[in-house]
Order: sequence, then C-alpha cells, then structure tokens
Amino acid sequence: MQTLPLPSLRGVVATLAVLALLLAMDTLRLFGDQQWLHGIIGIETQYFYALAALLAPWAFIIYPTKSWIDWPLVALSIAILCGFFITAEQALDEAWEFAAPELAVYGAITLWVVLLEALRRAAGWPLCIIAGIFSVLPVITEYMPGPLNGLPSTWAETASYHFLSIESVFGLPFRAFAELVIGFVVFGVVLQHTGGGQFFLDLAFALLGRQRGGPAKVAIVSSGLMGSMSGSVVTNVLTTGQLTIPAMRKSGMAPHVAGGVEACASTGGVLLPPIMGSTAFVMATLLDIAYIDVAAAAALPAALYFASLYLQIDAYAGREGVTGLAAEDTPNVRKTLAEGWFYLGAFALLIFLLIFLQRESIAPYYATAALLLLNQFSGAHRLSIGAAIDLMYAVGKLLIELVVVLAGVGLIVGSLSLTGLSGTLVNDLLSLAGDDIGLLLLMGAATSFVLGIGMTVTAAYIFLAVVLAPALVSQNLDPLSVHLFILYWAMLSYITPPVALGAYAAASIAESNPLRTGFAAMRMGSIIYIIPFIFVLDVAFILQGAWYASLQAFAEALFGAWLICAGLQGYLAGLGNLHTRLTRWLVALGGLAIALPQLNWVVEAPPSNLVGLAVGAVLIGSALISHRLRSRTHSRSS
Repeated sequence: MQTLPLPSLRGVVATLAVLALLLAMDTLRLFGDQQWLHGIIGIETQYFYALAALLAPWAFIIYPTKSWIDWPLVALSIAILCGFFITAEQALDEAWEFAAPELAVYGAITLWVVLLEALRRAAGWPLCIIAGIFSVLPVITEYMPGPLNGLPSTWAETASYHFLSIESVFGLPFRAFAELVIGFVVFGVVLQHTGGGQFFLDLAFALLGRQRGGPAKVAIVSSGLMGSMSGSVVTNVLTTGQLTIPAMRKSGMAPHVAGGVEACASTGGVLLPPIMGSTAFVMATLLDIAYIDVAAAAALPAALYFASLYLQIDAYAGREGVTGLAAEDTPNVRKTLAEGWFYLGAFALLIFLLIFLQRESIAPYYATAALLLLNQFSGAHRLSIGAAIDLMYAVGKLLIELVVVLAGVGLIVGSLSLTGLSGTLVNDLLSLAGDDIGLLLLMGAATSFVLGIGMTVTAAYIFLAVVLAPALVSQNLDPLSVHLFILYWAMLSYITPPVALGAYAAASIAESNPLRTGFAAMRMGSIIYIIPFIFVLDVAFILQGAWYASLQAFAEALFGAWLICAGLQGYLAGLGNLHTRLTRWLVALGGLAIALPQLNWVVEAPPSNLVGLAVGAVLIGSALISHRLRSRTHSRSS
C-alpha cells in the first residue's frame, strides 16, 4: 500500500486529525462544562457521524489507487455521512434503522460498499472478505445451513440497520473508539515522535544491557512498553526491532532467536497494562465495567508472560554462553534519566489519572499535553512546525485506519445482532462440547487462534467477544477471565507458524529464515499457550478473590514457568546444562504440573494445587536423579 506522496495532502490529514481531536475533547467537555458544539451536535449519533466524516473517507487518500477513483469516493462518503448527520434526530424519532425512507436506504447501501473498499485498503483482503460475508448474512441467512440460519432481512432493512442504528457500524466497537481509544492513540504517537521510544530503549539498555543475554532482556522491556501503547505488533517490531535485533546478534545470539525474542516482546505489549494497545478500553466497554478492573485483572498474566520471556532468555544465554554488552556500549543511567525524565513524568501522570483517579476518558489528553509541554525542555526532540505536522499526520493516519477497521468489525457485530445468530452460535458450541469445560476451552482457543490470523488483534477480540465469549461464560466461567482468554489466543497467531506475522517481520530485520524465526518465537513465548488456561480456571490469578490466593496462584505459576523454560532451553540455574532429553522433559512436565491449577474452579474455598505440586515434585525429583546419574556416568567415562 502507498502512503501520501504530497506534503500538502499530509497537511490535510494532519488538519483533519486536529479537528477530530478537538471534536472528541469537546464531547468529553475538556474545554469546560459548556460544549462549543452543543447547538450543532445534539445526540450521540451525530457525534459518531461527524467523527466518521472527518476520518473514514480519507482512507482512500492514505491508501490511494487512482485519483479519479479516490477523490469521488471521498466526496461521496462525506456527502452521505453529512446527510446522516443532518437527519440524525429525525432518524432517531422515526426509528429509521427499521423503516428508513428510500433516499436514506440508497445512501446506506452506497456507504456499505464504500466502507468495504476502505476496509480492503486499510486492513487487507482477509478482514474485508470476512466483514463482507458477515455483513450480507441477514439477506442470505434463510438459505444457510443450521448454525447460520437466522432471522432474514431485506437489503434495505440490512443497510438501514448497519448505518442508522447504534448496534452495527456505530455500535460498541465504534463507541469505545470515539469515547476512549482516540486519546490513547494520540499519547502513543506523541511519545514516539518526541523521542520517548528511544528514551525507554536507552533506559532498558542502561539497566539490563550488561547482564547475561542483556540485549534480549532489553527487548522485553522496551518492546513490551512501546507495544502496549501502539497496539500494533508488526509496527512495533519494525521500529524497536531496528535497534534491539542488531544488538542481540552482536552479543552472540543466533539471528532467528533474536528475531523470535523481538516478536514475542512486541506481541506481549498488547497484553501489558495500563494501555494494552487500547484493547483494555474496548473490553471494559463490552463488559460494562471500569477500566481499572480490566487493567488489574491483566496485570498478573502479563507479568508471568514477560517473566517467562526473561527466564527463557536467561536459560538460552546460559546454555549458549551469550554475554551482555560491554560497559562502554551501554548508556549511563543517570545521564539517560537526566535527558528524558519528562517521559517518565508524563507516563506517571497517565498512570495516576488512570488508576488512582479512574478518569480514563480524559487521562491521555492531560498526559499528552504534559508531554508536549515538558518536551520543550529537550533540545534534541523539541518539535518544530514541520515535526508537528508530521506528528499530526501520523496521528491522523492511525486514527483513519482504526476507525475503518472498527466500523468494518461493526458490520459483523450488527449482522449477528440483526439475525439473532450470536445466541444460536453459542448454543451450537455448547451442544458440541457438552458439559466438558476442557473441550469447550480447547475449541474456544482454536477458534480464537484461527480468527486471529485474518484480523487485527482488536478486531478478532471484538468478534469473539460477541460469538464465543457467551458460550464460555454460560459454563460458570468468570466473564472477565473469558474475555482475557480469547484476547490471548487471538494474538497468538503473531508468533505461531504458519502465519506468525510478527516473527516474519522480525526475520526481515534479523536476516534469518522466516519459518525458523517463527518456531523460535513459538518456543520463546511457549508459556503464553498455558497462561490463558491458568487464569480462566483459577480466577485468583486475575485478582478475583483473597490476596493470599492470588499470591499463591502467581507463585506456583512463576515457579512452574521457570522449570518449563529450563526444560525447553536445556539449562537450569544451579545445575547448568540438562544434557538428556529425558531430564529436560521431566523438568518441563514437572513445571507444567505445578503451574496449572487444579480443576477446582467451582469451589469457593481458596485454590490449592496439592496434587499438581506433588506430581511436579515427583517429576522434578526424577529429573534430578537422572541428571546426577548421567553426570556420574560421564565423569567415570572421562
């Protein structure tokens, strides 16, 4: 896909981004209790139409083909959205989503086609095809087999529902974007453009660079933090990976392993609070709970994932003799902090507003304003007029892409709502799995993984939250743990062959074989395949319950993860290399037995994994005996 070739068009997109931000901030009353646009925007749908008109049509300019095609599509989209904006109050009063006048129906059908084309350009063919098929489902559902057979609608009824109701294109995904996500997108982009990415990378190098396997451990911290703010795995790999992957290779790490580490770290950013690539705010909106509840629940699983990455790297470095960087190659901690203290200040303000004041809707705007103000103290990264235009263009480009993707996902959600199929699909899943929770979870994991291949993480999560989550929740599983479960499995396709887009992007930098890099990423991030089953079966792991139960669950999982990593890499601290496959298997299986909770999630008492601990102790004891016997045999033979 091409980007804008002309500076003047970059200025147009930057201006549109500013207008969209002003509109969003005015709606949140950041300029005072009295909205500037109070007399113009009277109802919520008018805000949605205005925001969509400012952003969505410009996907045809951001991702152009031919000007004689692109500009008419822009003009047509804006005209229709403006028409819907003007008639929004009348549409609400007269329920146009079910009985729209003929002109509105023609406008909705036209916008339907235009949106799918914008989705193809912004997100590619896979999501376009999936959204396109599902969007016409109400029209063809009566001809579909059992699971897809629902309530039929005409083309006019379907088009009207998609664009004139608040259950489809302008449903929950779009609402989360309009009310919460925009501010965090801006904060992430501003942080990158003002040198924040480089600062966190330098700070990580200063703190961890000289450790065994230091550059890889740096990648965990820097890529995890930036991935949490950007929400894009591939973009994060291609930015932070430009610095971390060469450093890893220089320290002695194999190219495919270096690429795998970066892919795992960038992928994990989507799971890392407080921002989680904006997915946390969509999840909070769908569950109708406070954002802080989502962030708190995601904290221990994310900590376990990044801790397991650290342990894997440490074991790999111990086995392969990978060293850290020399002192002269690492930045000075004091100097780094002195030059970039304001990044930490802005981030601390964001955390304070999010967690302590629980003002998630306005937090990123204040944090961004503080960052831009404090940035003026930096001689190297102070924004010029040209840099400010580039910054706002980057904001506009990302907002345009997001609004198109979320509108496209809205088509899927709206069709399932209109046909009533969301409940039917849930019942079909339950009938296939019966009363077997394990089988249902495995089916859910497989479904989430497959859909994660064709969609962005956020898009896949929203779809699964509508189709799959109710089936799991109906089996007495905690709703929040279920939503985190499908999020984890939806993003696993970024590090799992044959797709592994994050790993393949890293391979291009590492100059390694893409498939080999994918398998290295899969191995490095192996604990992530287990973590969702831990917290969905034991809600203490997502801080639901007594603190001591959560502490016990995390301690067991962390100890088990350490053993799993040691078995996978063939190196256990204190013992050294694990020479035989039997020893490695026994250590890894022992760790798995300890990490996984007992299936006692229906019991109200604190979780106790005595059986797992006992089995793990037997396996680890057997591994130690095997290792000692092998060492004695080796010493005698030598």
